Parts: sequence; structure tokens; C-alpha cells
Amino acid sequence: MRRHPLLWKLAALQVGFCLLLTWLIWTWGLSVERSTYFLSQAEQLHLARYAQQAEAAWRKGGAAGAEAYRRQLAADESTWIALIGPRLESLGSTPLSAEEASHLTFMRKLDWPMSRRLQDELPYVSIAFPEHPEDGRLVMQLPEHLLPTGLTPWTHIITHGVAPTLLALALGLALYRQLVVPLNRLRDRADALRADNLDSPGLPLQERRDELGELAQAFEHMAGRLRQSLEQQRLLLRTLSHELRTPLARLRIAHDSNLAPEQLRERLGREVDDMQKLLVDTLDLAWMDTEQPQLPTEPVLVLSVWEALCEDACFESGWAPTQLPCLLGTHCEVRAHLDSLAQALENLLRNAIRHSPSGGVITLDGQREGDYWHLRLHDQGPGVPEADLERIFKPYQRLPESGAGFGLGLAIARRAVELQGGRLWASNAQPGLCLHIVLPMAEECLES
Repeated sequence: MRRHPLLWKLAALQVGFCLLLTWLIWTWGLSVERSTYFLSQAEQLHLARYAQQAEAAWRKGGAAGAEAYRRQLAADESTWIALIGPRLESLGSTPLSAEEASHLTFMRKLDWPMSRRLQDELPYVSIAFPEHPEDGRLVMQLPEHLLPTGLTPWTHIITHGVAPTLLALALGLALYRQLVVPLNRLRDRADALRADNLDSPGLPLQERRDELGELAQAFEHMAGRLRQSLEQQRLLLRTLSHELRTPLARLRIAHDSNLAPEQLRERLGREVDDMQKLLVDTLDLAWMDTEQPQLPTEPVLVLSVWEALCEDACFESGWAPTQLPCLLGTHCEVRAHLDSLAQALENLLRNAIRHSPSGGVITLDGQREGDYWHLRLHDQGPGVPEADLERIFKPYQRLPESGAGFGLGLAIARRAVELQGGRLWASNAQPGLCLHIVLPMAEECLES
């Protein structure tokens, strides 16, 4: 089941955008509201001093003192002023008219938002006496110069236009970095491949743990396979050109020479056999490498395959059967394609015989490792330098003093083993070379 990490990344971006927008609206909106609709701390203290002065005037001069202060403050601020008691009665010598009493219905405290009413009338502010608030309060219509400005058109543009636009641009930039930039890199990589630039650097997107990273890995795998296929084609052309040109030249020389018919026939047969083997091995390797067929597998007794191969190898090389011992019993059964496994073992055996001394011993043994059989083929040849242990499995690679051959046997063997779900590698055994084959165990062995 796929986890869809890219989906969760995009969902996290959208959720983060919504939460950030909500947070900005809440915090910044409150800040803007307080700065545009509420009185500042200094203005509140300024109005509170009026109430303190009004209380002092009332206590000192009674109704006359309260009335005198009310008239003076009303003249100074050019606004309506009233000093009222706990029962909404006037503390001054002039009683409240019905219209003035109606103003007391819409009184606001200092820490309330201030704005004009629907009739474009300035708000009325109620300020309790600071020392004895239960005795009365100062009520005044807020002076024009103290009224907060409120939200201006520019403030609306910033809060409702600029800020959401910047957030949307930030979200778009994040989406662009997550989606468009990787896709542009994939497009550039594809353009490089289309221009036959197969050696361009790989994509850094492969380190991503999401769908785009998987796409980049698949793309690089495809590019690697394409590069490998082209390299093999070039190597095939160079090898065939070299390997076929030499026997064809020898055939031409033999044809133009005065060799006896028997010698000429023998030479022609040997050269044709070599060219046929080269072509057959090359076509087999190309078929396995390009087609990657799904080979049908069956339980295969390794001992029986080895005995059949040893019989042919002894006939061809003159070795004794005792020089090719198999230490595996009848319990060693693998799940493999019989013909491909036999071809792989035959190539390994022929390679071991070719590099071992005439009186040497080539041993096949192995052991069970979990659900696999680990087979080992030991020879007594000179071995291979550590740096070349992997190179010997590449097509047409022949080490110095490796003798005859086209360098295809081990490459074909590895591809045959890999197509059956196994692995093939080499290590030095001192003396000789040890070839390791790991193949799945047959189901019958697993049940036992």
C-alpha cells in the first residue's frame, strides 16, 4: 500500500497556509482593530484626569462647583459635558433635559471601541470618578480630535488585499518548489537524453522520499539501462568487428594458400566453429539482457546436472571424473530453469578447467542459507586480482594471459543466474578462484 507522501506534503502546505491566514487575521486583525478603533493608553489617561478633576470640583464646591467645571471643560473641548450621580441625576445646578438624558443610553467605557454612530454622531464616553466611583461619573461626547481614525481605504487594501496576496504568493512559491522545480529538472534531464547526452549528471531528486523521488529513481534507472544498452551495442560492434575480421582474414589466407584439402578443411571448420560460437554467445547474451525473459522454473537436483556436465567436460578435456568431485547430496534441490542453470554451470566449469593445471581438482560444494542454496565452485588456477573480480563478469572482458575465449562465458552465466532470482560473484580462494552461486531452494526442501 502506497503512503502517498507527496499528497501529505501538499495537504500540510494547504493546512499550514489556512492556519497562518487564520492566525494573521486573529492577531493582526485584533492589533489593527485596537489601533484604529480604541483609544490609546495616553488618551484614556487624559480623559481619566478630567473625571478626577470633576470629582474634586464637585466635592469642593458642590453643585455650583460641578456646574462651573462642566461649563469650563465643555468650552475647552467644544463638546457636551455632564456630571451625573448614581441615579443618573445631574450633579450640577442645571438639570438634564430629555434629549440630554437620552445620551446616557449609549454611553461607552474608555476601553470600548470608539466610532461614529449611524447618524454620524460622536460617541458618548462614561468615566467613573476615580476615588469614589459609586458617587458619580463624568459623561462627555468624545471630542473630534480624540476619535480613532478607524479603518481607512488604505488599511482595507493592506488587510484585505496585500496581505492575502502575499500569503497566496508564498503558498504558490512553496507549491512551485515542491512540484514545478522537480518537474523542470526531469524535463531538462529528458532533453539531455534526447540530445544523446547520456553522461549528464544524475538528478538530486532521488533523495526525496515521495512520488517525485520515486519518479526520479525510475527515470535514472531507465537512463542507466539505456546507457548500458548503448555501451553494450558499441562494445558488441567493436568486438564483432575485431573477432570476425581476424578469422575472416585467416580464411582468406587459407583459401588463397596451397594447403592440402584435409588441412584446408580442418582450418575452415575450426574458424567457422569459432565464429559460430561467438555469434551464438553474443545473441544469447543480447537476448537475456534486452528481453529479460521470465524463465519457467522447476525443482532441479544440482548433483544430476553436475554429473551430466562432468561427463561431457571429461570427454572434451581428458580430465578424470575424480578431478571434478561434487560434495552435494541428493538433498540439494534448487528452484531454477534447467537449461539455463546447466548452461551457467557449464560455462563456469569450462572456465575453471581452462585456468586450472592439468592435474588439478575442481570442487562443487555448498550449504543451505535460509531459503537459498549457496553453491561454491573452487578451482586451482592462478586466481584473479582483487580489482578484477567484478570485471570478469562484464561482456568481452578478457584479462591478460586468460587464454582463448571471447569473454562471454561468465557474463552469460551471471545473466542466466540473475534471471532465475539468484546471484553470482567471485572471490579468491588461495589457491584458485571460488565462484559463488545463490539460488532459491525448491519448495520440497522448504517443506522438509
